[in-house]
Amino acid sequence: MTATQTPRLPRQVGRYAIYDPIATGGMATVHLGRFVGPVGFGRTVAIKRLHPQYARDPEFVSMFLDEARLAARIQHPNVVPTIDVIATDGELLLVMEYVRGEALSKIIRKANRSQERVPPRIAVAVVTNALHGLHAAHEVQGEAGRNLGIVHRDVSPQNILVGMDGVARVLDFGVAKAEDRVQVTKDNKIKGKLLYMSPEQLGAGEVDRRADIYAMAVVLFETLTGQRMFGGDREAAQLLRISQGKTRVPSEVAPDLAPFDEVVRKASAMNPAERYETAREMARALEAVTAAASPSDVSEWVEAHAGESILERARRVKEIESAAALDVNDVRQSLNEELVRSQSELPSVPSLVSHESSTPPKAKPPWLWIGAAAFALLVGVVVSFFLRSPARAPDTVAKPSPVETTSEPATATSGMATSAPLPPTTTRANADSSEAPIVARPPQHAAPLPTRQSKPDCEQPYVVDSSGHMHFRKECL
Repeated sequence: MTATQTPRLPRQVGRYAIYDPIATGGMATVHLGRFVGPVGFGRTVAIKRLHPQYARDPEFVSMFLDEARLAARIQHPNVVPTIDVIATDGELLLVMEYVRGEALSKIIRKANRSQERVPPRIAVAVVTNALHGLHAAHEVQGEAGRNLGIVHRDVSPQNILVGMDGVARVLDFGVAKAEDRVQVTKDNKIKGKLLYMSPEQLGAGEVDRRADIYAMAVVLFETLTGQRMFGGDREAAQLLRISQGKTRVPSEVAPDLAPFDEVVRKASAMNPAERYETAREMARALEAVTAAASPSDVSEWVEAHAGESILERARRVKEIESAAALDVNDVRQSLNEELVRSQSELPSVPSLVSHESSTPPKAKPPWLWIGAAAFALLVGVVVSFFLRSPARAPDTVAKPSPVETTSEPATATSGMATSAPLPPTTTRANADSSEAPIVARPPQHAAPLPTRQSKPDCEQPYVVDSSGHMHFRKECL
């Protein structure tokens, strides 16, 4: 497809749009896909779609779900991340991160067509990346902290993706084996690619991580030499060589590759106990032979030898994203139209700044005015009652003293009451000379006197009792 062609319409499944296939396997096909989120949010992904004939098979469905469950636990830069699993409308999808790159198998074939070999430093970089990814999978633990015993069981150049960033990643744990997997392989049923299987896997026996190490030895031989480790046109002859342990070393194809012979020989030993214990151990042994190429060197070499197919896929991705961008613009335009329409339907709100109002204010109900007046009248009555009520007289009231006293009459200023003058010291007329005089003390917290106009005969309108309390004379009120 050229860049001017109209993008093919996708199939929509749940939140994902499924586009062109980019790889096909025995159980599923990998497609370009697009996550379709709200308000135009999107993301390009790779979608592994189970073949329709298997989607109705409970055994294959269970295996597929196992892949998703196990792959989601593996978090490593050299493993393609699993993003989501969709099971709806008779479809079963495994959503993975889209990596711009090419499968190692296609890179080897293109190099062979050019009559070239993959440079040893490039081969070491790719294979060691895959080994580190496998080691991460082998070491994955469950929620209880127990090692899950994951074994890929389908390691091959088809399942190693070399990205344009110069990093190789392992993918497709579809036939992986773990101690707690739901789907169990039936007796005498072989799963995986025969030419990369270890002898114990071919014999349908128990396998562990060392089966993946064996497969990586076969991948290393093929990457370095461009040839299959087990030659022959007939599958039966190839299987016989595997079962008999008749492996080859790289120097049999190219003498300059002799430094790698020992790594391939040890990793492909017929007895698992003679192989490397871990994938990381094999990676370190391989790096000791020669330094691995840098990611930038790997990226340049991949672009030079597999760049055409990668660029073609990149153009297709750009078409998909451009079409999605048009959809986003449509979404934005519809949202803007909806916003304008909703604003036009809103009722007008009076301005808070202007003193003029388009509608006159509502008149207050008359009962509010009546209630306010009644409350004010009640308050006035209560205040008047307390002002006119005399203070309660004590049991013993002092008689007015015949002795003249001097006092200053209370005055009013601007209608405000002022405090009364302090009463003078008084004594009883018949008091015994030995008896101490009774002193009338002013009240400590005398309330303000009401403002009244003094009568001519009420210059001192109160009397003071023996306790020092003042009592107003009724005739002066």
